[in-house]
Amino acid sequence: MTTPDDKDRQLDQVRVNPNHDSRLTTDQGIPVDDTDNSLKAGERGPTLMEDFHFREKITHFDHERIPERVVHARGSAAYGYFEVTDPLTEYTAAEFLRDTSLRTPVFVRFSTVAGSRGSADTVRDVRGFATKFYTRQGNFDLVGNNMPVFFIQDGIKFPDFVHAVKPEPNNEIPQASSAHDTLWDFVQLQPETTHMMMWLMSDRALPRSFRMMQGFGVHTFRLVNEEGVGTFVKFHWKPKLGTHSLVWDETQKIAGKDPDFNRRDLWEAIEAGNFPEWELGVQLVPADREHAFDFDLLDATKIIPEEEVPVRPVGRLVLDRNPDNFFAETEQVAFHLGNVVPGIDFTNDPLLQARLFSYLDTQLIRLGGPNFTQLPVNRAVADVRNHQRDGYHQSMVHTSRAAYHPNSLSGGCPAVVPEGAFTHYQERVDGNKIRKRSESFADHYSQATLFWNSMSDWEKEHIVSAFRFELGKVDHRQIREGVVANLNNVDHDLAVAVAEGVGVEPPARPTQPNHGRSSPALSQANAPRDSIETRKIAILAADGVDTGDVRSLREALTAVGAIPEVLAARDGTVEGSEGPVEVTRALPTVGSVLYDAVIVPGGKESVTALEADGSAVQFVAEAFKHGKAIGAIGDGIRLLSSARLNGVNNHGEALTADQGVVMQSASGVTGEFVEQFVMAVAAHRHHNRDLAPVPA
Repeated sequence: MTTPDDKDRQLDQVRVNPNHDSRLTTDQGIPVDDTDNSLKAGERGPTLMEDFHFREKITHFDHERIPERVVHARGSAAYGYFEVTDPLTEYTAAEFLRDTSLRTPVFVRFSTVAGSRGSADTVRDVRGFATKFYTRQGNFDLVGNNMPVFFIQDGIKFPDFVHAVKPEPNNEIPQASSAHDTLWDFVQLQPETTHMMMWLMSDRALPRSFRMMQGFGVHTFRLVNEEGVGTFVKFHWKPKLGTHSLVWDETQKIAGKDPDFNRRDLWEAIEAGNFPEWELGVQLVPADREHAFDFDLLDATKIIPEEEVPVRPVGRLVLDRNPDNFFAETEQVAFHLGNVVPGIDFTNDPLLQARLFSYLDTQLIRLGGPNFTQLPVNRAVADVRNHQRDGYHQSMVHTSRAAYHPNSLSGGCPAVVPEGAFTHYQERVDGNKIRKRSESFADHYSQATLFWNSMSDWEKEHIVSAFRFELGKVDHRQIREGVVANLNNVDHDLAVAVAEGVGVEPPARPTQPNHGRSSPALSQANAPRDSIETRKIAILAADGVDTGDVRSLREALTAVGAIPEVLAARDGTVEGSEGPVEVTRALPTVGSVLYDAVIVPGGKESVTALEADGSAVQFVAEAFKHGKAIGAIGDGIRLLSSARLNGVNNHGEALTADQGVVMQSASGVTGEFVEQFVMAVAAHRHHNRDLAPVPA
């Protein structure tokens, strides 16, 4: 039986961990006595080229970099396992989706799309969600995104789209941003991008963490059972912690405070034992219902609304181990949609078909040749036996004389055995050779309207603001006008709001009105809010802080799975009312944008010091502006007053919870305060606040 440990044991064969007794050598194993000084003719003489250690060391260094991915260059990854909980036995021959006793090892890589390897984590962008399943039947790669649709319908347009979204060729500006002329010029001239641009301008493009991000297979794939019967399938990943996002102003500040914000979050969560988890769900469509929808199942710019085809939960994904070496694993992992196992097959989606060629092609240049499958992170746990030979980086020593089929010198091995082999789904295909797109792909606006109609009021406000920001960076007026004209086909009020913000004439009302349909499953406002596990809570303190408050808050928040941290003007400790209080981090090294909520405990002297500290006042005000939960106990309420939290009322009551701000006038942490504060944090954000006057 395959288990996650099988992959770990396989990696053990190539792990290198020099101990304290190891000796420095060259790559040829020759001991070295000095690696700080090159060989010279005299102390101040020229370096001698016979210094083989110098030449080897420098040459290896000069060749340490490989080409970064054209897209998805910046990534983070982890190992874990997948187990099926509701077997799909009647739909697929894929063993890992049928056998509940299996724990299939996986390697999952998250990424941004547009930026280079050195760009920031929190840019507005699509996020990649790629999963490599090391199954007993071979490797299966589910290479998707955190959005269920894509920008284009046919893969022949992919180079055009990527060239448009990348930094402009004349000045290599802007980095990791879609807010520039070439991208929006492409968008305004390609209406098929409209639906995806609605997703990109929404908060889905600003995930709070990879652990709180949905994933989608994007394309319609096909499950095939042992009788050869096919069923269309869409794959969904749903995070256990809920789907949550940052806000735009916050993301820009995080990029300065901690450009590795999402990468660090994933790493630290796993190191702390807070293993990220997702539920795998599928939407299943029988073959005889292929044409039962008002869109084409093969169109990657469309979703199947969950109200029409519910998502069926079938398994769970858990990430429980960080990689040992970023380059060897996260950077060298090679995903490919063509890596499928018996029971999973493709459809005629023209974008999917292009990816089946492109992914393999790109690995050849990135990883130096056809033997990248032998790299440890890419190696299957299933037996690999074939007649592939030679090439760059061949690490296997094949001892057989026969490298062809059929043969008799090796006893006919490796042999072709029908049992358990991959069998392509049998589908009749015929037609004239033409360059033409199906008319069933022609509707570019209905689902964009569906998405808009499904948003809550605050989500719509964020989308309008995003369009205004992005188009505000566009120099050419006709591009702004073209985008607004497209948006008018989505919703007239949306187009007018965007036009007014970017200085173009609002369009006339379109002849085709908003269809009025919505899908509640698309709104993050409907995401579950019942846990604050792994949420980071800042506790602001200074000399004189109420020690009992800090102790009680730490205990109560830790008990519900949150991560409380005491912040003060300096590292070390502050003097509390009952002795020293340990400080987790110094305020100047962090910021409110790195936390999910903030609490100000009691202690008159502490609060007075915090009121005199502009960083502390700004910390609270900024957290309020970003919709985060805020708590204050006793004297701590004074700091909230100094931060001028617009529209929040205390009412003079013992305990008040207003707009996610929880205030307790009496000293001492009560159970009711903790309960109210936990509820406020679990809500993730409080978008009912009037934030316009807040200066932070």
